[in-house]
Amino acid sequence: MIHSDASRPKDECGVCGIFGHEDAAKLTYFGLYALQHRGQESAGIVASDGSQISLHKGMGLVHEVFSEATLQELKGHLTVGHVRYSTTGASNIINAQPFTATHQGCTVAVAHNGNLVNIRSLRNELEKKGSIFQSTMDSEVVVHLLARCSHLGLEKALIDTFESIKGAYSILLMTEDKLIAVRDPGGFRPLCLGKLNNGGFIVASETCALDLIEAQYVRDIEPGEILIIDREGQHSLHLEHSQRRSFCIFEQVYFARPDSDIFGKNVYQSRKRMGEILARECKIQADFVMPFPDSGNYAAIGFSQASGIPLEMGVIRNHYVGRTFIQPTQSMRDFSVRVKLNPIRSFLKDKRVIILDDSIIRGTTGRSRVKSLREAGVKEIHMLISCPPSRNPCYYGIDFPSGGELIANKKTVEEIRDYLGLDSLYYLSLEGLLEACGGPPEDYCKACFDGDYPVAPDKEFCKLLLGTRNACQSTGKK
Repeated sequence: MIHSDASRPKDECGVCGIFGHEDAAKLTYFGLYALQHRGQESAGIVASDGSQISLHKGMGLVHEVFSEATLQELKGHLTVGHVRYSTTGASNIINAQPFTATHQGCTVAVAHNGNLVNIRSLRNELEKKGSIFQSTMDSEVVVHLLARCSHLGLEKALIDTFESIKGAYSILLMTEDKLIAVRDPGGFRPLCLGKLNNGGFIVASETCALDLIEAQYVRDIEPGEILIIDREGQHSLHLEHSQRRSFCIFEQVYFARPDSDIFGKNVYQSRKRMGEILARECKIQADFVMPFPDSGNYAAIGFSQASGIPLEMGVIRNHYVGRTFIQPTQSMRDFSVRVKLNPIRSFLKDKRVIILDDSIIRGTTGRSRVKSLREAGVKEIHMLISCPPSRNPCYYGIDFPSGGELIANKKTVEEIRDYLGLDSLYYLSLEGLLEACGGPPEDYCKACFDGDYPVAPDKEFCKLLLGTRNACQSTGKK
Protein backbone atom coordinates (compact mmCIF):
# COMPACT_ATOMS: atom_id res chain seq x y z
CA MET A 1 0.00 0.00 0.00
CA ILE A 2 1.50 3.32 -1.04
CA HIS A 3 1.18 5.99 1.58
CA SER A 4 -0.60 8.67 -0.45
CA ASP A 5 -2.20 12.05 0.07
CA ALA A 6 -5.95 11.69 -0.35
CA SER A 7 -6.34 15.39 -1.05
CA ARG A 8 -4.18 15.36 -4.18
CA PRO A 9 -5.59 14.47 -7.59
CA LYS A 10 -3.85 11.71 -9.53
CA ASP A 11 -3.00 11.48 -13.20
CA GLU A 12 -3.56 8.15 -14.89
CA CYS A 13 -0.13 7.31 -16.27
CA GLY A 14 2.95 8.07 -18.30
CA VAL A 15 4.30 6.43 -21.45
CA CYS A 16 7.75 6.15 -23.01
CA GLY A 17 8.85 4.34 -26.17
CA ILE A 18 12.23 3.87 -27.86
CA PHE A 19 12.97 2.95 -31.48
CA GLY A 20 16.40 2.18 -32.88
CA HIS A 21 18.75 1.74 -29.91
CA GLU A 22 20.52 -1.40 -28.71
CA ASP A 23 19.87 -0.42 -25.07
CA ALA A 24 16.22 0.43 -25.68
CA ALA A 25 14.95 -1.27 -22.50
CA LYS A 26 17.42 0.56 -20.27
CA LEU A 27 16.64 3.91 -21.90
CA THR A 28 12.93 3.24 -21.41
CA TYR A 29 13.58 2.39 -17.76
CA PHE A 30 15.21 5.78 -17.23
CA GLY A 31 12.43 7.48 -19.18
CA LEU A 32 9.85 5.89 -16.89
CA TYR A 33 11.93 6.91 -13.90
CA ALA A 34 11.59 10.53 -15.04
CA LEU A 35 7.83 10.02 -15.45
CA GLN A 36 7.29 8.31 -12.09
CA HIS A 37 5.19 11.27 -10.86
CA ARG A 38 2.52 10.33 -13.41
CA GLY A 39 1.83 6.92 -11.88
CA GLN A 40 3.07 4.91 -8.91
CA GLU A 41 0.87 1.80 -8.91
CA SER A 42 2.55 -0.31 -11.56
CA ALA A 43 5.23 -0.21 -14.25
CA GLY A 44 6.00 -2.26 -17.33
CA ILE A 45 8.22 -2.49 -20.41
CA VAL A 46 7.69 -4.55 -23.57
CA ALA A 47 10.58 -5.06 -26.01
CA SER A 48 11.05 -6.43 -29.52
CA ASP A 49 14.17 -7.58 -31.38
CA GLY A 50 12.28 -7.62 -34.69
CA SER A 51 10.94 -11.13 -34.42
CA GLN A 52 10.30 -11.87 -30.73
CA ILE A 53 8.51 -9.76 -28.10
CA SER A 54 9.29 -9.95 -24.39
CA LEU A 55 7.45 -8.28 -21.50
CA HIS A 56 8.07 -7.50 -17.85
CA LYS A 57 5.67 -5.62 -15.59
CA GLY A 58 4.71 -5.54 -11.95
CA MET A 59 3.06 -3.62 -9.14
CA GLY A 60 5.10 -0.86 -7.52
CA LEU A 61 7.53 1.89 -8.44
CA VAL A 62 9.88 1.68 -11.41
CA HIS A 63 12.97 0.81 -9.37
CA GLU A 64 11.00 -1.89 -7.49
CA VAL A 65 9.63 -3.57 -10.63
CA PHE A 66 12.88 -3.67 -12.64
CA SER A 67 16.40 -4.86 -11.91
CA GLU A 68 19.53 -5.11 -14.03
CA ALA A 69 18.66 -8.75 -14.66
CA THR A 70 15.09 -8.10 -15.83
CA LEU A 71 16.25 -5.32 -18.14
CA GLN A 72 18.84 -7.66 -19.68
CA GLU A 73 16.00 -10.05 -20.57
CA LEU A 74 14.17 -7.32 -22.51
CA LYS A 75 16.18 -7.62 -25.71
CA GLY A 76 15.78 -5.53 -28.82
CA HIS A 77 16.00 -2.06 -30.30
CA LEU A 78 12.28 -1.33 -29.85
CA THR A 79 10.47 -0.84 -26.53
CA VAL A 80 7.34 0.66 -24.99
CA GLY A 81 7.05 1.42 -21.29
CA HIS A 82 4.31 2.53 -18.95
CA VAL A 83 3.74 3.77 -15.40
CA ARG A 84 0.17 3.61 -14.13
CA TYR A 85 -2.28 5.12 -11.72
CA SER A 86 -5.73 3.65 -12.35
CA THR A 87 -8.72 5.88 -13.03
CA THR A 88 -10.64 3.08 -14.74
CA GLY A 89 -9.95 -0.58 -14.03
CA ALA A 90 -8.95 -2.02 -10.69
CA SER A 91 -5.47 -1.73 -9.25
CA ASN A 92 -3.94 -5.17 -9.86
CA ILE A 93 -1.37 -6.87 -12.05
CA ILE A 94 -3.95 -7.87 -14.68
CA ASN A 95 -4.49 -4.18 -15.44
CA ALA A 96 -0.81 -3.23 -15.43
CA GLN A 97 0.47 -2.03 -18.80
CA PRO A 98 1.75 -2.37 -21.48
CA PHE A 99 -1.06 -4.70 -22.50
CA THR A 100 -0.13 -7.26 -25.17
CA ALA A 101 -2.19 -9.53 -27.41
CA THR A 102 -1.55 -11.73 -30.44
CA HIS A 103 -3.93 -11.93 -33.39
CA GLN A 104 -3.31 -13.98 -36.54
CA GLY A 105 0.38 -14.30 -35.69
CA CYS A 106 0.92 -10.57 -35.07
CA THR A 107 1.58 -9.25 -31.57
CA VAL A 108 0.62 -5.75 -30.56
CA ALA A 109 1.34 -3.93 -27.28
CA VAL A 110 -0.44 -0.82 -26.03
CA ALA A 111 0.40 1.76 -23.35
CA HIS A 112 -2.21 4.45 -22.70
CA ASN A 113 -2.47 7.76 -20.87
CA GLY A 114 -6.01 9.13 -20.60
CA ASN A 115 -9.60 7.90 -20.49
CA LEU A 116 -11.88 6.69 -23.28
CA VAL A 117 -15.29 8.18 -22.54
CA ASN A 118 -17.28 5.81 -24.80
CA ILE A 119 -15.57 2.73 -23.36
CA ARG A 120 -18.75 1.07 -22.09
CA SER A 121 -20.62 1.19 -25.42
CA LEU A 122 -17.51 0.04 -27.34
CA ARG A 123 -16.89 -2.82 -24.96
CA ASN A 124 -20.53 -3.96 -25.03
CA GLU A 125 -20.51 -3.94 -28.82
CA LEU A 126 -17.28 -5.92 -29.00
CA GLU A 127 -18.49 -8.51 -26.47
CA LYS A 128 -21.67 -9.02 -28.48
CA LYS A 129 -19.47 -9.84 -31.46
CA GLY A 130 -17.48 -12.42 -29.50
CA SER A 131 -14.56 -10.49 -27.98
CA ILE A 132 -13.30 -11.86 -24.68
CA PHE A 133 -11.59 -9.32 -22.42
CA GLN A 134 -8.69 -10.21 -20.12
CA SER A 135 -8.78 -7.01 -18.02
CA THR A 136 -11.10 -4.22 -16.89
CA MET A 137 -9.02 -1.32 -18.26
CA ASP A 138 -10.24 0.77 -21.17
CA SER A 139 -6.94 0.44 -23.05
CA GLU A 140 -7.69 -3.19 -23.97
CA VAL A 141 -10.52 -1.99 -26.20
CA VAL A 142 -7.91 -0.53 -28.57
CA VAL A 143 -6.38 -3.97 -29.18
CA HIS A 144 -9.77 -5.56 -29.88
CA LEU A 145 -10.74 -2.79 -32.29
CA LEU A 146 -7.44 -3.16 -34.16
CA ALA A 147 -7.97 -6.92 -34.42
CA ARG A 148 -11.45 -6.38 -35.88
CA CYS A 149 -9.97 -4.12 -38.57
CA SER A 150 -6.77 -6.10 -39.25
CA HIS A 151 -7.97 -7.27 -42.68
CA LEU A 152 -7.86 -3.62 -43.83
CA GLY A 153 -4.10 -3.33 -43.34
CA LEU A 154 -2.31 -1.55 -40.52
CA GLU A 155 -2.81 2.08 -41.53
CA LYS A 156 -6.53 1.76 -42.33
CA ALA A 157 -7.01 -0.29 -39.15
CA LEU A 158 -5.40 2.48 -37.11
CA ILE A 159 -7.61 5.16 -38.70
CA ASP A 160 -10.82 3.16 -38.24
CA THR A 161 -9.94 2.23 -34.67
CA PHE A 162 -9.16 5.70 -33.41
CA GLU A 163 -11.96 7.41 -35.28
CA SER A 164 -14.38 5.19 -33.33
CA ILE A 165 -12.87 6.18 -29.97
CA LYS A 166 -13.88 9.26 -27.98
CA GLY A 167 -12.00 10.83 -25.12
CA ALA A 168 -8.43 11.48 -24.05
CA TYR A 169 -5.61 9.27 -25.26
CA SER A 170 -1.90 9.65 -25.70
CA ILE A 171 -1.10 6.09 -26.72
CA LEU A 172 1.99 4.14 -27.73
CA LEU A 173 1.50 0.98 -29.77
CA MET A 174 4.19 -1.51 -30.71
CA THR A 175 4.34 -4.35 -33.20
CA GLU A 176 7.39 -6.55 -33.82
CA ASP A 177 8.96 -3.83 -35.97
CA LYS A 178 7.02 -0.57 -35.50
CA LEU A 179 6.57 2.09 -32.83
CA ILE A 180 3.28 3.96 -33.21
CA ALA A 181 2.28 7.10 -31.31
CA VAL A 182 -1.32 8.32 -31.31
CA ARG A 183 -2.75 11.49 -29.74
CA ASP A 184 -6.46 12.25 -29.53
CA PRO A 185 -7.88 15.10 -31.65
CA GLY A 186 -8.22 17.37 -28.62
CA GLY A 187 -4.68 16.75 -27.42
CA PHE A 188 -5.79 16.43 -23.78
CA ARG A 189 -2.58 14.76 -22.60
CA PRO A 190 0.97 15.71 -23.62
CA LEU A 191 3.08 13.53 -25.92
CA CYS A 192 6.38 14.48 -27.54
CA LEU A 193 8.98 13.14 -30.00
CA GLY A 194 12.74 13.24 -29.42
CA LYS A 195 15.85 12.09 -31.25
CA LEU A 196 18.51 9.92 -29.63
CA ASN A 197 22.23 10.53 -29.98
CA ASN A 198 22.58 7.48 -32.24
CA GLY A 199 19.80 8.59 -34.59
CA GLY A 200 17.02 6.56 -32.97
CA PHE A 201 13.82 8.05 -31.54
CA ILE A 202 11.99 8.41 -28.24
CA VAL A 203 8.31 9.23 -27.70
CA ALA A 204 7.31 10.19 -24.16
CA SER A 205 4.62 11.89 -22.13
CA GLU A 206 6.92 14.75 -21.06
CA THR A 207 10.20 16.31 -22.16
CA CYS A 208 11.80 15.56 -18.76
CA ALA A 209 12.10 11.93 -19.98
CA LEU A 210 14.08 13.15 -23.00
CA ASP A 211 16.37 15.27 -20.83
CA LEU A 212 17.38 12.37 -18.60
CA ILE A 213 18.68 10.27 -21.49
CA GLU A 214 20.11 13.31 -23.35
CA ALA A 215 17.71 13.08 -26.26
CA GLN A 216 16.98 16.13 -28.39
CA TYR A 217 13.39 17.39 -28.40
CA VAL A 218 12.01 17.41 -31.96
CA ARG A 219 8.32 18.31 -31.59
CA ASP A 220 5.03 17.45 -29.96
CA ILE A 221 2.88 14.74 -31.48
CA GLU A 222 0.04 16.80 -32.97
CA PRO A 223 -3.56 16.38 -31.81
CA GLY A 224 -5.22 13.82 -34.08
CA GLU A 225 -1.87 12.52 -35.37
CA ILE A 226 -0.83 8.89 -35.79
CA LEU A 227 2.97 8.74 -36.07
CA ILE A 228 4.50 5.49 -37.35
CA ILE A 229 8.24 4.87 -36.85
CA ASP A 230 9.99 1.88 -38.46
CA ARG A 231 13.19 0.98 -40.32
CA GLU A 232 12.09 3.03 -43.32
CA GLY A 233 11.79 6.20 -41.24
CA GLN A 234 8.68 7.93 -39.94
CA HIS A 235 5.43 9.10 -41.44
CA SER A 236 2.14 10.40 -40.12
CA LEU A 237 -1.56 9.77 -40.62
CA HIS A 238 -4.22 12.19 -39.44
CA LEU A 239 -7.65 11.53 -38.00
CA GLU A 240 -10.59 13.36 -39.54
CA HIS A 241 -12.28 15.39 -36.81
CA SER A 242 -13.90 18.69 -35.93
CA GLN A 243 -12.93 18.69 -32.26
CA ARG A 244 -11.29 21.79 -30.87
CA ARG A 245 -8.01 21.60 -29.01
CA SER A 246 -8.49 20.65 -25.39
CA PHE A 247 -5.14 20.77 -23.61
CA CYS A 248 -5.59 19.82 -19.95
CA ILE A 249 -4.84 23.00 -18.01
CA PHE A 250 -4.27 20.99 -14.82
CA GLU A 251 -1.12 19.57 -16.39
CA GLN A 252 0.34 23.08 -16.06
CA VAL A 253 -1.09 23.63 -12.57
CA TYR A 254 -0.04 20.37 -10.93
CA PHE A 255 0.68 17.21 -12.89
CA ALA A 256 3.60 17.81 -15.21
CA ARG A 257 7.10 18.05 -13.81
CA PRO A 258 8.26 21.68 -13.57
CA ASP A 259 11.30 20.94 -15.76
CA SER A 260 9.08 19.76 -18.64
CA ASP A 261 7.84 21.76 -21.61
CA ILE A 262 4.27 20.79 -22.47
CA PHE A 263 1.79 22.30 -24.93
CA GLY A 264 4.65 24.53 -26.05
CA LYS A 265 5.16 26.11 -22.61
CA ASN A 266 7.64 25.56 -19.79
CA VAL A 267 5.84 24.34 -16.66
CA TYR A 268 8.18 26.01 -14.16
CA GLN A 269 7.71 29.41 -15.74
CA SER A 270 3.93 28.95 -15.96
CA ARG A 271 3.71 28.16 -12.24
CA LYS A 272 5.87 31.14 -11.33
CA ARG A 273 3.57 33.36 -13.39
CA MET A 274 0.56 31.97 -11.50
CA GLY A 275 2.15 33.30 -8.30
CA GLU A 276 3.01 36.63 -9.92
CA ILE A 277 -0.58 37.12 -11.09
CA LEU A 278 -1.89 36.13 -7.66
CA ALA A 279 0.23 38.96 -6.21
CA ARG A 280 -1.43 41.32 -8.67
CA GLU A 281 -4.95 40.07 -7.96
CA CYS A 282 -4.72 39.73 -4.17
CA LYS A 283 -3.10 42.32 -1.90
CA ILE A 284 -2.33 40.95 1.58
CA GLN A 285 0.12 42.12 4.23
CA ALA A 286 2.13 39.40 5.94
CA ASP A 287 5.52 38.67 7.47
CA PHE A 288 6.38 36.09 4.82
CA VAL A 289 4.99 33.78 2.16
CA MET A 290 5.55 30.02 2.27
CA PRO A 291 4.46 26.99 0.22
CA PHE A 292 3.17 23.66 1.32
CA PRO A 293 6.06 21.78 -0.33
CA ASP A 294 6.38 20.71 -2.96
CA SER A 295 3.15 21.54 -4.80
CA GLY A 296 3.13 25.25 -3.97
CA ASN A 297 6.86 25.94 -4.35
CA TYR A 298 6.97 27.65 -7.72
CA ALA A 299 3.87 29.79 -7.35
CA ALA A 300 5.26 30.90 -3.98
CA ILE A 301 8.50 32.02 -5.65
CA GLY A 302 6.55 34.05 -8.19
CA PHE A 303 4.30 35.59 -5.55
CA SER A 304 7.24 36.55 -3.33
CA GLN A 305 9.19 38.14 -6.15
CA ALA A 306 6.19 40.11 -7.42
CA SER A 307 4.90 41.23 -4.01
CA GLY A 308 8.21 41.87 -2.26
CA ILE A 309 7.11 39.71 0.69
CA PRO A 310 9.96 37.41 1.76
CA LEU A 311 9.80 33.71 0.90
CA GLU A 312 10.42 31.26 3.75
CA MET A 313 10.07 27.51 4.22
CA GLY A 314 7.98 27.40 7.38
CA VAL A 315 7.27 23.69 7.12
CA ILE A 316 9.78 20.96 6.29
CA ARG A 317 8.93 18.00 4.12
CA ASN A 318 10.13 14.50 4.92
CA HIS A 319 11.35 13.20 1.55
CA TYR A 320 11.77 9.65 2.85
CA VAL A 321 8.13 8.75 3.50
CA GLY A 322 7.80 6.37 0.54
CA ARG A 323 5.89 3.25 1.44
CA THR A 324 4.58 2.54 4.92
CA PHE A 325 2.97 -0.66 6.17
CA ILE A 326 2.91 0.24 9.87
CA GLN A 327 -0.16 2.22 10.79
CA PRO A 328 -0.14 4.68 13.73
CA THR A 329 -2.30 4.23 16.81
CA GLN A 330 -5.61 6.05 17.12
CA SER A 331 -4.03 8.50 19.54
CA MET A 332 -1.64 9.71 16.82
CA ARG A 333 -4.11 12.03 15.12
CA ASP A 334 -3.43 13.52 11.68
CA PHE A 335 -0.44 11.19 11.32
CA SER A 336 -0.68 11.12 7.51
CA VAL A 337 -0.22 14.91 7.45
CA ARG A 338 2.50 15.17 10.08
CA VAL A 339 4.60 12.34 8.67
CA LYS A 340 5.11 14.42 5.52
CA LEU A 341 5.22 18.03 6.71
CA ASN A 342 6.41 19.39 10.05
CA PRO A 343 6.17 23.10 11.01
CA ILE A 344 9.17 25.01 12.41
CA ARG A 345 7.43 26.10 15.59
CA SER A 346 9.93 28.61 16.95
CA PHE A 347 10.07 30.38 13.61
CA LEU A 348 6.30 30.45 12.98
CA LYS A 349 5.18 31.66 16.40
CA ASP A 350 3.26 34.98 16.28
CA LYS A 351 3.79 35.38 12.54
CA ARG A 352 1.37 36.49 9.79
CA VAL A 353 1.75 33.89 7.05
CA ILE A 354 0.63 33.61 3.42
CA ILE A 355 0.46 29.99 2.22
CA LEU A 356 0.67 29.15 -1.49
CA ASP A 357 -0.77 25.88 -2.75
CA ASP A 358 -1.85 24.67 -6.17
CA SER A 359 -5.33 23.33 -5.38
CA ILE A 360 -7.88 22.31 -2.77
CA ILE A 361 -9.70 19.08 -3.63
CA ARG A 362 -11.52 17.58 -0.63
CA GLY A 363 -10.04 19.98 1.90
CA THR A 364 -9.38 17.39 4.58
CA THR A 365 -5.59 17.50 4.36
CA GLY A 366 -5.54 21.29 4.10
CA ARG A 367 -7.62 21.55 7.26
CA SER A 368 -5.17 19.37 9.17
CA ARG A 369 -2.21 21.37 7.92
CA VAL A 370 -3.78 24.67 8.93
CA LYS A 371 -4.54 23.21 12.33
CA SER A 372 -0.89 22.25 12.80
CA LEU A 373 0.15 25.81 11.98
CA ARG A 374 -2.31 27.20 14.52
CA GLU A 375 -0.89 24.84 17.11
CA ALA A 376 2.58 26.16 16.23
CA GLY A 377 1.43 29.65 17.23
CA VAL A 378 0.88 31.30 13.82
CA LYS A 379 -1.08 34.54 14.34
CA GLU A 380 -2.68 34.90 10.87
CA ILE A 381 -3.00 32.35 8.07
CA HIS A 382 -3.93 33.48 4.57
CA MET A 383 -4.10 30.85 1.84
CA LEU A 384 -3.74 31.55 -1.89
CA ILE A 385 -4.48 28.88 -4.50
CA SER A 386 -2.82 29.06 -7.92
CA CYS A 387 -5.91 27.96 -9.84
CA PRO A 388 -9.70 28.52 -9.65
CA PRO A 389 -11.94 26.33 -7.43
CA SER A 390 -12.15 22.74 -8.72
CA ARG A 391 -15.91 22.19 -8.88
CA ASN A 392 -16.38 19.44 -11.46
CA PRO A 393 -15.10 15.87 -11.93
CA CYS A 394 -12.69 15.04 -14.75
CA TYR A 395 -13.56 12.35 -17.30
CA TYR A 396 -10.31 12.53 -19.26
CA GLY A 397 -7.71 10.79 -17.10
CA ILE A 398 -7.42 12.74 -13.85
CA ASP A 399 -8.69 11.07 -10.71
CA PHE A 400 -10.76 13.97 -9.45
CA PRO A 401 -13.46 12.76 -7.08
CA SER A 402 -17.11 12.89 -8.03
CA GLY A 403 -18.62 16.37 -7.90
CA GLY A 404 -20.14 15.79 -4.48
CA GLU A 405 -16.72 15.07 -2.96
CA LEU A 406 -15.09 18.23 -4.32
CA ILE A 407 -15.29 20.79 -1.54
CA ALA A 408 -15.75 23.69 -3.98
CA ASN A 409 -18.72 21.90 -5.55
CA LYS A 410 -20.78 22.27 -2.39
CA LYS A 411 -19.20 25.16 -0.45
CA THR A 412 -18.61 28.82 -1.23
CA VAL A 413 -15.13 30.29 -0.94
CA GLU A 414 -16.13 31.81 2.40
CA GLU A 415 -17.41 28.45 3.65
CA ILE A 416 -14.20 26.72 2.54
CA ARG A 417 -12.20 29.41 4.35
CA ASP A 418 -14.12 28.78 7.57
CA TYR A 419 -13.91 24.98 7.17
CA LEU A 420 -10.13 25.16 6.79
CA GLY A 421 -9.77 27.59 9.70
CA LEU A 422 -8.17 30.38 7.66
CA ASP A 423 -8.18 34.14 8.11
CA SER A 424 -8.60 34.54 4.34
CA LEU A 425 -8.72 32.41 1.19
CA TYR A 426 -8.19 33.54 -2.39
CA TYR A 427 -8.20 31.55 -5.64
CA LEU A 428 -6.45 32.65 -8.83
CA SER A 429 -9.03 33.76 -11.38
CA LEU A 430 -9.58 31.65 -14.49
CA GLU A 431 -8.48 34.62 -16.59
CA GLY A 432 -5.30 34.86 -14.52
CA LEU A 433 -4.60 31.15 -14.91
CA LEU A 434 -5.03 31.31 -18.67
CA GLU A 435 -2.71 34.31 -18.82
CA ALA A 436 -0.09 32.41 -16.80
CA CYS A 437 -0.26 29.32 -19.03
CA GLY A 438 -0.06 31.32 -22.24
CA GLY A 439 -1.38 30.41 -25.66
CA PRO A 440 -4.96 30.84 -26.92
CA PRO A 441 -7.43 30.41 -24.01
CA GLU A 442 -9.74 28.35 -26.24
CA ASP A 443 -7.03 25.68 -26.62
CA TYR A 444 -7.39 24.53 -22.99
CA CYS A 445 -9.82 22.12 -21.36
CA LYS A 446 -11.07 23.90 -18.22
CA ALA A 447 -13.98 21.57 -17.42
CA CYS A 448 -12.85 20.97 -13.82
CA PHE A 449 -13.31 24.71 -13.26
CA ASP A 450 -16.15 25.79 -15.55
CA GLY A 451 -18.00 22.52 -16.36
CA ASP A 452 -17.57 22.96 -20.13
CA TYR A 453 -16.72 19.41 -21.26
CA PRO A 454 -15.23 19.39 -24.79
CA VAL A 455 -16.13 15.71 -25.33
CA ALA A 456 -19.37 14.50 -23.78
CA PRO A 457 -18.90 11.20 -21.90
CA ASP A 458 -21.44 8.40 -22.25
CA LYS A 459 -23.76 8.04 -19.27
CA GLU A 460 -22.60 4.47 -18.77
CA PHE A 461 -19.00 5.65 -18.64
CA CYS A 462 -19.84 8.17 -15.91
CA LYS A 463 -21.39 5.38 -13.83
CA LEU A 464 -18.35 3.16 -14.46
CA LEU A 465 -15.92 5.89 -13.45
CA LEU A 466 -17.84 6.77 -10.30
CA GLY A 467 -18.02 3.09 -9.35
CA THR A 468 -14.26 2.68 -9.81
CA ARG A 469 -13.51 5.69 -7.62
CA ASN A 470 -15.91 4.55 -4.91
CA ALA A 471 -14.28 1.11 -4.95
CA CYS A 472 -10.84 2.69 -4.65
CA GLN A 473 -11.96 4.73 -1.65
CA SER A 474 -13.56 1.72 0.07
CA THR A 475 -10.30 -0.23 -0.19
CA GLY A 476 -8.21 2.66 1.09
CA LYS A 477 -6.64 3.61 -2.26
CA LYS A 478 -7.04 7.34 -2.85
